[in-house]
Amino acid sequence: MKLREIASKLGCVLKAPGPDGAASENPGEKEIRGVAGLETAGPDEITFLANSKYAPRCARRGPGRSSSTKVFPTLEGRCAAACLISANPYLSFARAVGLFYQAPRPAAGIHATAVIAADATIGENASIGAYVVVGPRVKIGRNAVLHPHVTIYEGAEIGDDFLAHSQASVREYCRIGNRVILQNGVVVGGDGFGFAKRADGSHEKIPQSGPTIVEDDVEIQSLTNIDRATVGETRIRRGAKIDSLVQVGHACEVGEDNIICSQVGLAGSSILEKNVLLAGQAGISGHLTIHDGAIVYAHAALEATWRRGRWWRARRRSTRRRGGAR
Repeated sequence: MKLREIASKLGCVLKAPGPDGAASENPGEKEIRGVAGLETAGPDEITFLANSKYAPRCARRGPGRSSSTKVFPTLEGRCAAACLISANPYLSFARAVGLFYQAPRPAAGIHATAVIAADATIGENASIGAYVVVGPRVKIGRNAVLHPHVTIYEGAEIGDDFLAHSQASVREYCRIGNRVILQNGVVVGGDGFGFAKRADGSHEKIPQSGPTIVEDDVEIQSLTNIDRATVGETRIRRGAKIDSLVQVGHACEVGEDNIICSQVGLAGSSILEKNVLLAGQAGISGHLTIHDGAIVYAHAALEATWRRGRWWRARRRSTRRRGGAR
């Protein structure tokens, strides 16, 4: 694909090398064959620069330099290679990757080894892989892709453009919106961890009757559990992205456009509002509310409700709002 075509598709401004954008040849006719990182990009690949401290790496010419780099307008002219000027180079680079790589989609149809309940409803253009199990009264929308060994329990309802990778499970009566992605080994709606202690010290399991609701445009990555609620519901709101190995406890609410990184734990009935970011291994005690735009850094453990627009960094394992934590 020619560089000028990439610029057009991404809505970027193409600049030739050098501070004045002058070049002996038209860089827009350069053929680009792929994308790569800043350190490894070759002469026919595209990379990106979003931080000025890495600009000297673009200034070094040689066989390993990329033919084009997307940069902020304030960095314009610092690269020896041609530049695609973008106000959001990371986003533009992500879209550039999509121009050169599309994950394979299996052909539409139902594999002979799949087990589909007679009263299940599956929309048009679905691809149902080997050994998939779809239970009674399940409803799945159009264009679904269920890779081998996916299990959909009784009464689940799933929207259009659903993608579930191998070993993902959606438990009974859970509801999933449109364009949801479940990576390998995700469990949506597993039993919440609820037990009542008897007089003799033993424990009786509390039935977990409330479903998990996953709204539109959510992605949940490998081996993450979203527990169902004892009563009421557990809800993952629109656009949330949840990394691998995350535990979302029963009756939690994860807000719109949240980012939850690997190994985070949310105890039961935690509420995250919009645009919250939880970094790796952060822990949230139960029955707390984390308000809009909060950032919780890696290893932090929140034990109190946290107001809007604040950030929290762990200096100790527990970060109560007292003593040496910010």
